[in-house]
Amino acid sequence: MVQYRQRVEAAAKHLQQRVGAPPRVGILTGTGLGESAGALTVHDSFDYGEIPHFPVSTVESHRGRLLFGDFGGVPVTIMQGRIHLYEGYSPLEVTFPIRVMRQLGVSDLILTNAAGGFDTTCRPGDIMLITDQINLTGTNALIGPNEADWGIRFPDMNQVYAPDLQALARTGAESCGIRLREGVYAGLTGPSLETPAEVRYLKAIGADAVGFSTVQEAIVAVHAGMRVLGLSILTNINDPDRPVPATVEEIIAVANQAAPRLEALIREVLRRMARRG
Repeated sequence: MVQYRQRVEAAAKHLQQRVGAPPRVGILTGTGLGESAGALTVHDSFDYGEIPHFPVSTVESHRGRLLFGDFGGVPVTIMQGRIHLYEGYSPLEVTFPIRVMRQLGVSDLILTNAAGGFDTTCRPGDIMLITDQINLTGTNALIGPNEADWGIRFPDMNQVYAPDLQALARTGAESCGIRLREGVYAGLTGPSLETPAEVRYLKAIGADAVGFSTVQEAIVAVHAGMRVLGLSILTNINDPDRPVPATVEEIIAVANQAAPRLEALIREVLRRMARRG
């Protein structure tokens, strides 16, 4: 853990020496959403491979760039593409960028992803506000020695997703004319998509959407004292009684089509955050 901490600090120091104003908000974009940063005034940009010890995304549609700039009047850093367990990375590696963000001064984290939805009244491309999560990855990024000044040993997970940020998202969606769904996100390891039996199980335990990311990052963010907002683009709707094959290409296409609306919503949330101070 000492070596891991040293790597986090080395990555943060490398960035601090090269960027201007420290970011207040971190934004992590998921599958097909790497271009949803058009409203960002970019001051600095780094490929993940340029940053010491930073894990590099191996998934197509995840660009692998860390941007710094101004988005909606708020200094932000945006990850264009994330790291996944199914790529062979450990939970510590998956959440390494979150630790670096916190070291840089990020206090609020916006997690976005592409997910499969279960509510047949939803349409592909709908945006879902994540109200809670279920970690079904079989692991946890907090396993191992605890760094006490990074967070407490047993963080409370009663409110993973900050109620005040959820409220901003609801009012922001209303002002933008965006229909905002709400629900519980289940995180699996992947990369195989769900069987009909697995979809029935997920629905039975209270999940409204499923994906292969987000839960580990959210756990570490809570441990680090960050406020978290989660937004899923529902790229496909899973009906176990009428299963339809899904392809990654189709999922990416739907995410790309929905990205401008997600960007508009995030911009509105940040604008309201800036106004609130």
